[in-house]
Amino acid sequence: MSSSHEKKPSGPPVCAGPDLKTRKPSFALPPGATDCHAHVFGPRGRYGYAADRLYTPPPVFLQDYLGMLDALGIQRAVIVQSGVHGTHNSVIVDAIAQSGGRLKGIALIDEKITDAGLAELAAAGVRGFRSNLVAKTGVQFDGARRLAQRVKRLGWHVQFLLDIENFPDLDRVLADFPVEVVIDHMGRPDPRRGVGAPGFQALIGLLKSGRGWSKLSAPYRTSLQQPPYDDITPFAHALVAAAPDQLVWGNDWPHVMLDGPMPNDGDLADLLAAWVPDAAVRKRILVDNPARLYGFK
Repeated sequence: MSSSHEKKPSGPPVCAGPDLKTRKPSFALPPGATDCHAHVFGPRGRYGYAADRLYTPPPVFLQDYLGMLDALGIQRAVIVQSGVHGTHNSVIVDAIAQSGGRLKGIALIDEKITDAGLAELAAAGVRGFRSNLVAKTGVQFDGARRLAQRVKRLGWHVQFLLDIENFPDLDRVLADFPVEVVIDHMGRPDPRRGVGAPGFQALIGLLKSGRGWSKLSAPYRTSLQQPPYDDITPFAHALVAAAPDQLVWGNDWPHVMLDGPMPNDGDLADLLAAWVPDAAVRKRILVDNPARLYGFK
């Protein structure tokens, strides 16, 4: 029985949860298809929440995520540590361990981590670390460069979340970066500026150099339209035309901090048919490229 005296959750507001009634995509995803961007959370009582987190996650957990992957026909995935749990990466380490080889991870770390701590994460299935230059969570650019020198021996890469038009010389800035880099969500392009904008063209240059990658993911983060986010399609087409071997795809489950209608994950998978019409190229983006970048067997 509810009561007006019940204690309300403390901290940032709880995000809306994903649509758990996942629709099957309109086309069959190839065997070995990989979701390269998702967040998995653990119970607060077990893993704790960071006091400075930007949001409180919805009550969905690893089993919900794996169920969504099964509904889509996706065999493998990469989970990205969220600022919700801070730099305590046990939530993704445990998820990887429970997945039977199905998952890899991207950690959230700072410069205080020891070399032994880095080696432990690598042994657990972590393949890189994230620097969020949008929300300013995790290590920032200069620290990421220093950490990149330390993780180079592990074969890791650095994953950046950034607004690409704030980095019109990104290809030059990252040309001598110690490790390969991955740019989240197509660089969060600005539909008002178009594919010819300096930052987006710098992203294309970075991918063409072979030193960088990008994720075809999360169109709703910068789209000015309702689903299916048609104003983001030209950016996806430009990236696919320029550097198909440097792209992976991500679902961005469970779509936290989303302003607007919650998409069904089957509909998000269907965007691939519009973004990457050629089935052979889709297989490279969904299967071959993730295997190369994350070390899936």
